Amino acid sequence: MSLKSERRGIHVDQSELLCKKGCGYYGNPAWQGFCSKCWREEYHKARQKQIQEDWELAERLQREEEEAFASSHSTQGAQSLTFSKFEEKKTNEKTRKVTTVKKFFSASSRTGAKKVAQEKNLKQGQLGRERNADNILRDLKEIFTPSWELASPTEVLAGKLRAEIQEAKAPSPSINRQASIETDRVSKEFIEFLKTYHKPGQDIYKQCKMFLEAMHHKRELSIEEQSECAQDFYQNVAEKLQTRWKVSPERVEKAMDQIEKYIMTRLYKYVFCPETTDDEKKDLVVQKRIRALHWVTPQMLCVPVNEDIPEVSDMVVKAITDIIEMDSKRVPRDKLACITKCSKHIFNAIKITKNEPASADDFLPTLIYIVLKGNPPRLQSNIQYITRFCNPSRLMTGEDGYYFTNLCCAVAFIEKLDAQSLNLSQEDFDRYMSGQTSPKKQESENWSPDVCLGVKQMYKNLDLLSQLNERQERIVSEAKKLERDLIDWTDGITKEVQDIVEKYPLEIKPKNQALAAIDSENVENDKLPPPLQPQVYAG
Repeated sequence: MSLKSERRGIHVDQSELLCKKGCGYYGNPAWQGFCSKCWREEYHKARQKQIQEDWELAERLQREEEEAFASSHSTQGAQSLTFSKFEEKKTNEKTRKVTTVKKFFSASSRTGAKKVAQEKNLKQGQLGRERNADNILRDLKEIFTPSWELASPTEVLAGKLRAEIQEAKAPSPSINRQASIETDRVSKEFIEFLKTYHKPGQDIYKQCKMFLEAMHHKRELSIEEQSECAQDFYQNVAEKLQTRWKVSPERVEKAMDQIEKYIMTRLYKYVFCPETTDDEKKDLVVQKRIRALHWVTPQMLCVPVNEDIPEVSDMVVKAITDIIEMDSKRVPRDKLACITKCSKHIFNAIKITKNEPASADDFLPTLIYIVLKGNPPRLQSNIQYITRFCNPSRLMTGEDGYYFTNLCCAVAFIEKLDAQSLNLSQEDFDRYMSGQTSPKKQESENWSPDVCLGVKQMYKNLDLLSQLNERQERIVSEAKKLERDLIDWTDGITKEVQDIVEKYPLEIKPKNQALAAIDSENVENDKLPPPLQPQVYAG
């Protein structure tokens, strides 16, 4: 691999991080370069256009149906029996067509009440009662009305929930069953926080409870529609605090942070990486991609960080720890806080290395390197979760929004990283990706005088790694040789023992007879006098 004296580097203009509509807020690749506000506007426009097209199609189908029915009615009005059969057949066909149209164009956010109305209308059609055009258009309008034009979830369920709250005076049992130690702790903190807001605090708490209850009944909706509900709720509460209760902007921001923490702690396990999305699949793709790029060095990315400096090395480790810790948090704001801490450690590492403040051009390559080195778990799921359910004001402005936008850019760069991005030939890039080889070392005498010290240190480290690898292989080889020698020695000792046993077999002699008593053969024993007995004399 030839070393180029000039490297292109990774450069992202500040304007590229902003919303492409020019509103001044930070954009997001997940929103196609728009900020959350502009993205919702564009999304609503697209939905309205689609709804208008569906409306026109429905009207055309209705006119054709009426014309066909009127024509058949006028030609067969005289034949009562034939007409009744024909009317029944046409009614069935009409019901089937209207049902097909409704199923094809119905919005997924339609509530259960609308489905009941649809079933009622279908039963009327089956009874042979012809509905007029106004009724059909009214029903279709219900179907095609987007979720954001309907009443908010809190308004729809307000009356019912107020009655239930007055009767029960307690949260829903389903929510209680889902409560954990953390949710209980968050609830206590939230209640204590709202006490400082007095009357607005009571209203906030009631709105949050109704929103959670509404979300409990909307789990069948898509994750995008649930995200819309959450964003609408954030916006409605913030506007109410500012306009109705005249709360200062600083206190509104604190209140919104606590509201987000309270509701997302409870909704986390339902809306984070749900099974209805492909978030988990994207996580696996990104993890596999990062593993395949393990060979990328800081010099290839032009990272201005010298890890040989102990302080810089500690900052790099802290940054990796923070980006990995993001997955353990449940609240979007806490996840953003991890990204912010990671980014600040990166800026400190660059500042220590360069002895000057870091620039944006230095930050993004270093963030990419940290992501490659840390390989955070469920990275895409965390980004999508923050995008969907974080307070949009945090993503549009401030340092949290800036760092999060850079993280999205870093992930997008990693997904599209190629040979040109690293100033490598396509052949070298393919060989590194396949694992056939790794970046080669360069002899010290071949260095050009303008090569930076970081590149020299990189190749010096590679040389040390190569020597360690050779030593490791040598140790493994010697260990295997020692193992073979021990086996051969054991086999040799066993063979020698067997040879000795065969040469000098062990002979087991019979047991010797017991020895007889000393005087057993003395026949004159019975002629001996008896033994002397001790005598006692009285003196």
